[in-house]
Amino acid sequence: MRNTAFLLLGLTLLLVQSNLFRFVGFLHVPGLTPSLVLPLIVFMGVHEYVLWRGALLAFGIGYLLDVVSAAPLGLYTFTSVAIFVMARGVGVRLAAQTTLPKIGLAFGFSLLESALILIVVAIFGADAARPRALAALVLPHAIATALMSPLVFRLAERIHQVTQAQPGSEAGDR
Repeated sequence: MRNTAFLLLGLTLLLVQSNLFRFVGFLHVPGLTPSLVLPLIVFMGVHEYVLWRGALLAFGIGYLLDVVSAAPLGLYTFTSVAIFVMARGVGVRLAAQTTLPKIGLAFGFSLLESALILIVVAIFGADAARPRALAALVLPHAIATALMSPLVFRLAERIHQVTQAQPGSEAGDR
C-alpha cells in the first residue's frame, strides 16, 4: 500500500512540477523551478527500512521523471537511485524532524543531484559546453527545492503515518 501511495505521490508531484514551471517562468530567473520529487526521494531514503524496496521506488520515480522530462533516458533514474542510497547512508533520520534540517537536507541533496547530473552529462553528453551552461542553474534550483521541501516532507510523512497505522500492514513496511 505504501509503495503505491509513494508512486502516486511522486507522479502527482511531477505533474505539479511540470505546471509550476509555467508559473515560475514569468520571473525570468533560470533554474528557479524546484524539484518536488527530490525531497520525496530523500524522505524515502531517511525513513525506508528495506533498501531494495526504497531503491525500486526511487527507480520508478526517477523513470517517471525521465519520461516527462527532456533529459536523456536513464539520467534521472540513475540519479534518483543514487540520491536514495546516499540519503540512506547518511543516516540523518533523527536530524530531519524539524523544518530547518529538512530545508538543509533538501538543499544539500539538490546540490549533490545537480553535481551528479553535471558529471554524467559531461561524460556522456555530445556537447562539451552544455555542463557549463547547466552549472548556472544549480544554485537557484537548489534554493527553490529547499524552500518547497517542507511541504513535500509533510505530505510524505502523512502518507507514511497513514500506511503504517493500517491494520494488516506488513511488518516490512515499517
